[in-house]
Amino acid sequence: MQPQRDCTSFFFSSSFCLVFSVSQPTASCRSSVRECEGVYPIDLFASQVCNCHRWRQGGGDCFFLAAARPWKASDCRLVLEDGSVWSGKSFGSTGTQVGEVVFNTSLTGYQEILTDPSYSGQFVLMTQPHIGNTGVNLGDEESGKCFTGALIIRRLSNIVSNWRSSEDLPEYLKKRNVMGISDIDTRAITRRLREEGSLIGVLTTENSKTDDELIEMAKTWKIAGKDLITDASCTEPYEWQEKTDDEWEFSSDIPDLESKKFHVVAYDFGVKQNILRRLTSYGCKITVVPSTYPTSKVLNLKPDGILFSNGPGDPSAVPYAVKSVQDLVGIVPVFGICMGHQLLGQALGGTTFKMKFGHHGGNHPVRHLPTGRVEISAQNHNYAVDPDTLPEGVEVTHINLNDGTCAGLTFPAMKAMSIQYHPEASPGPHDSDPAFSDFVEMMRKNRSEA
Repeated sequence: MQPQRDCTSFFFSSSFCLVFSVSQPTASCRSSVRECEGVYPIDLFASQVCNCHRWRQGGGDCFFLAAARPWKASDCRLVLEDGSVWSGKSFGSTGTQVGEVVFNTSLTGYQEILTDPSYSGQFVLMTQPHIGNTGVNLGDEESGKCFTGALIIRRLSNIVSNWRSSEDLPEYLKKRNVMGISDIDTRAITRRLREEGSLIGVLTTENSKTDDELIEMAKTWKIAGKDLITDASCTEPYEWQEKTDDEWEFSSDIPDLESKKFHVVAYDFGVKQNILRRLTSYGCKITVVPSTYPTSKVLNLKPDGILFSNGPGDPSAVPYAVKSVQDLVGIVPVFGICMGHQLLGQALGGTTFKMKFGHHGGNHPVRHLPTGRVEISAQNHNYAVDPDTLPEGVEVTHINLNDGTCAGLTFPAMKAMSIQYHPEASPGPHDSDPAFSDFVEMMRKNRSEA
């Protein structure tokens, strides 16, 4: 007897078919099986067989066993404002979220990226295809919560293997109400973003919403012009005292911390904790203040220097922050990082512009023009300072070697310096760490001249 082999119409497409030749079948399919005649398709997980059906053919009996696939099916859609729809598998939280889709070229550090406040309002697509294998741990947090709107990856690791891991990535995201999508063509989407620029996307697990409805949501949502730093900032001043752990310290230039410290007031526009740790390691006492903190109160703290931190969004959307920078430049040494760099550029009279797809990753080459030194830097920004609009006396100190954009500036007469990228490099290489030393030296020089 030949078993029935065309079973596709008998079971749902999400099942596989087992064909057995049997005699005197009983209620227990497994006990009655004499010989396995075929498995269609070949994926066989007998322990997960859930249904048993009897099929008579000729003089013998044929049994078909059908089971749901043991892997997760696509249940999530990413819809971009250009009309493209991408199906994948959800992990983390569920629901519907809207954000600006950007791609990040870092090979490691997905937890630091998720908790970087500069990603507020954005979906991060990782070009590294394998994500989640090291799990997560509290020691790698860059802030008190996840600011990334969603995580887009090619493949989610089924196994977590790292001695520091305390939780897997899906559970971590679910607790923090952050959506994720995997098994999606991240290479194709990255090429699309490079060609068309950053796109607004909608990520959903809700079948009730049509593709057209989601496309319309993406087209009507805007990120430019939104004040995103207010929600990323602290609400009250506080003292920061934690330095880089000794086991992670990599710099040989760290001073004797018993020496007199410099007092730095850090404007929190969405500051990363490792920026504060690096400044503390370089001998600074840090007071962190909210983004809207009055400059008069800052000066009452008698700082040796002021840090304008990194943060999310469009610098033109926060004129109050530009005004704060204007009021403080020239009084004490100031250091701007990322958003702080853009705010300093505007405060000095320059303009900023939105880049096509920005810089996001831990492998961006930057040249330090005074020395010719090349740094491999960690970057995360969608806006840049136009150097042609800066006033006389401002010097461009760094340029991005990928596209020639301004990556750093200094104004010696106003005791100001800034860089567009992240010298704390979490994640990323440590090439840019000397920027903290340069800021400390500026404060030391200013103190000696006072």
